[in-house]
Amino acid sequence: MLKKHQKQYLKGLANTLKPTVMVGKNGLTENVITSVKEGLNSHELIKVSVLSNAEATPEQLAIEIASETNSEIISQLGRKIVFYKRNVKEPKIELPR
Repeated sequence: MLKKHQKQYLKGLANTLKPTVMVGKNGLTENVITSVKEGLNSHELIKVSVLSNAEATPEQLAIEIASETNSEIISQLGRKIVFYKRNVKEPKIELPR
């Protein structure tokens, strides 16, 4: 569980990120989950975009993706969701204490 100031720090880092995964009308497929897992393993912090033709709400998708990938939701603003999962083997982001 991240502290509030750690989440704020990660939100600041996520401002410049472009969405790496898009969720469309097919919803949460295995390919989407795999893409999110790969992104989290390589970058630790990723942004997911929910397209307007997706049937599920961004809030629902955020919770489902976080539980499937064991990641943490950093922010959800409109149709953009930011996830964080620390890479235990090779951490890339140094969080403030």
